[in-house]
Amino acid sequence: MISRLNLYDANGNKINMESIGLFGLKLHIPGPSYTTIKESLDDGRTIILDKQLNPRQLVAEFMSKGKDYKDSLLLRDDLFRLLGTGEEMYVGESFLSGKRWRVHFEDWEPERVSRRVSKVDIPLFCSSGLSESVGTTLDELTFDIEKWQTGQGLETEEPKYVHQTSSFKIFNAGDVPVDPRKRDLKIIFKGPSTNLKITNNTTGDVWQYNGSSTVNDTITLDGVRSLKNGASIFGQTNKKLISLLPDWNDFTITGASGSFLITFDFRFYYL
Repeated sequence: MISRLNLYDANGNKINMESIGLFGLKLHIPGPSYTTIKESLDDGRTIILDKQLNPRQLVAEFMSKGKDYKDSLLLRDDLFRLLGTGEEMYVGESFLSGKRWRVHFEDWEPERVSRRVSKVDIPLFCSSGLSESVGTTLDELTFDIEKWQTGQGLETEEPKYVHQTSSFKIFNAGDVPVDPRKRDLKIIFKGPSTNLKITNNTTGDVWQYNGSSTVNDTITLDGVRSLKNGASIFGQTNKKLISLLPDWNDFTITGASGSFLITFDFRFYYL
């Protein structure tokens, strides 16, 4: 039997479920839903101020199959050790191997079908309400490896995420913006600069460092943190962040005073 689900540990490492007799049967994924923020006006009209994506409640169906009754009990305990840690894990569909969901496993109990076989339906809580790409922008963008698939928005001119020029474009193949307050986004600048400024002309976001760097220095925007050679420089910046809209984002670098390298490392997020 071939598992129809992929399971990953908290660090994103794929788990060999078949080695413990575990097979994924199906992943139930509900459609996206939103909480709408409204305001009632004096004239009786209601306007919508904002819509916020709700968490998703998925259900994963698994089957455990032992060689005999005793083996099925041992596999049950393996299942408890694997899925009962309380840590976040990742689950995805094997036929769509380029996407995964970051989830918490909620209360579940195996149901014995026969002396050798047990079935378990596990509720999964995805707080972001989004799936994400297994690969990051620094992985090789080819469908020859399991990290990417068709349907991930990459059927376009091949994007680049490492640049050495003052003007360039960054492609977000996901359905939603990449906001570093909510999603992983790492921007790394290496090279000499004075009052370095990174501008996303598409969003209007501007990040500026009121200092300098040398050819051997590394400036990193890691989520909401601003670092130089690993030490915080947040107080010397304009305290702004860089985000990415879906599709192409046009960037400009100013303040670089010589040869430099800038890298964008992030995942794509999907509804």
